[in-house]
Amino acid sequence: MHSDFALSLMAELFWTGLLVCLPVLGLTMLVGLLISIFQVVTQIQEMSLTFIPKLLTATITLVVAGPWMLRKLTQFATKLWTNIPQMF
Repeated sequence: MHSDFALSLMAELFWTGLLVCLPVLGLTMLVGLLISIFQVVTQIQEMSLTFIPKLLTATITLVVAGPWMLRKLTQFATKLWTNIPQMF
């Protein structure tokens, strides 16, 4: 395996990981930011007010974007397995 091939494979791995994690992390972060702004404005400091909406957002995002995430991971794994003979 050549070093340039290994570097391109690692870049593709990190890019796939970022794409798969981005919907859940992005929406959860956005909901957390909105709830934090709401808490600052209303001066309500309740811990469950931040935890439960973020948990629901992550769950809904996984249900909605889950098939796409699984498809991306399956495509990457299939490409990796089919390219094994060219690696050596």
